[in-house]
Amino acid sequence: MIAALILVPFAAGGIAFLWPHDRGRRVLLVLAALAHTTLVAAAWLVRPPPELGGRLAIDATGLLFLSITSVLFLVAAMYCVGYLARERRGGHVDFVEHLYFSNEPETVFTGCLLMFLAAMTLVTLSQHFGWMWVGVEATTLASAPLIYFHRHHRSLEATWKYLLICSVGIALALLGNFLLAAAAADGVIEEGAQPVAAAVDRTHVADAAANAVAGPPSMLLSDLLHTKGIRVSWLQAAFLFFLVGYGTKMGLAPLHTWLPDAHSESPSVVSALLSGALLNCAFLGILRVHQVCVAAGVAEFSQNLLLIFGVLSMAVAATFILGQTDFKRMLAYSSVEHMGIMSIGVGLGGVGAFGAAMHAINHSLAKATLFLVAGNILTVYGTKTARDIHGVMRAIPFSGVLWVAGFLAITGAPPFGPFLSEFTVLKAAFDEGRPWIAVTYLALLALVFIGMANIVMPMAQGESNANPRLRTPREDWLAVLPPAALGILVLAMGIYVPPDLNTVLHEVARSLGGN
Repeated sequence: MIAALILVPFAAGGIAFLWPHDRGRRVLLVLAALAHTTLVAAAWLVRPPPELGGRLAIDATGLLFLSITSVLFLVAAMYCVGYLARERRGGHVDFVEHLYFSNEPETVFTGCLLMFLAAMTLVTLSQHFGWMWVGVEATTLASAPLIYFHRHHRSLEATWKYLLICSVGIALALLGNFLLAAAAADGVIEEGAQPVAAAVDRTHVADAAANAVAGPPSMLLSDLLHTKGIRVSWLQAAFLFFLVGYGTKMGLAPLHTWLPDAHSESPSVVSALLSGALLNCAFLGILRVHQVCVAAGVAEFSQNLLLIFGVLSMAVAATFILGQTDFKRMLAYSSVEHMGIMSIGVGLGGVGAFGAAMHAINHSLAKATLFLVAGNILTVYGTKTARDIHGVMRAIPFSGVLWVAGFLAITGAPPFGPFLSEFTVLKAAFDEGRPWIAVTYLALLALVFIGMANIVMPMAQGESNANPRLRTPREDWLAVLPPAALGILVLAMGIYVPPDLNTVLHEVARSLGGN
């Protein structure tokens, strides 16, 4: 099952590059997404055994992020059917005058979208730090053509910045891998210790213990968590490089500079996946090495760094949102803010780790909702400048309601899910005796709410000034139902957390040193 989770989207992506017909590619995209989600659902019922000597396995943390990725991709695939059809008819979504649209961009778009899913799946399933690094790099290569979909000079600039900055980050993360190997070089794995993936044979641990002396150090997470004698100074250096390297891909300030351009110039469906799924994959890379720090007894070091970057990210996001005029860039800076919230949660420890895990779900659902609705607004108004848009709730009422509801959700208004997870992080700040974190956190949340309200509410209210050349007579159900489904999920997360999900969230929190 684990191999199938990666191979199904990978094979479908290869077929999509060769498939000659547009409709066939779209059907293939939806079928591959359905198959992937079905396999993930089966993994919730019965955890599959690890494969390739434990290098690929599903633990609680991986299952959580894999599930978020799979659900978002399924919804995005449904949205893509209508999105690509509108592009083919000439009604483009991200408005560019005289847009050149041929068969080639759609072929590349569909194929790379499926390869993107395969790469993100590899990241969530990897229990080996080297394999995870390969997966994160693969997400960069697969998603870059998606950003360049519209073949415009602004999208080219955004793609180049994305590749350049993220490649520097990936290079730093590679150095982090080297430092982590050096930290474990003299360590000895406890014989008979059970790895995180419980289905791995004890013989694997015993063999790894022997290899710790006879060969190179193991880079398996399960082995590193049970290694005695790790060099603390090298491990701390490794975490710093991982944090800066993967933090670049995650969008933590001040390493976030690629993110506003990429989100603004990408098709809205791609922006939803970049913000809701890709950033989580980078965060997972940081969490994995944080787990090693917790096991090695240096959790305070990694937590303090996460707190610093988390607060800085929220502050930078609040500053840029207050003066923003492009509503897609506003959503991009909102992602920077929420990555900061998740970092603060893990950095605080205690119940904050639980809140961070829950917030990963809530942010992904709410942000994907907003980006998909942003695509509908662009279809009708033909501009990303917020001050030029009025009366969204009159022009496209269903999307207008979702736009306002998504704004309330992402800013932490009850009863939506982000309120619950953000409140949990706030509680952790007081529980851990850090009132200055709590006060700063609340102040920044208030600034973000004010900044986003000044953009979102004038867009939603008033008389419609939709572009008459672009306005469609009615809202396409394929453009409305996908974000509506995500909106319902984020609302449900604020009212009821299913027991099985609650159990997984607790497992994730414990693995991060929290409760």
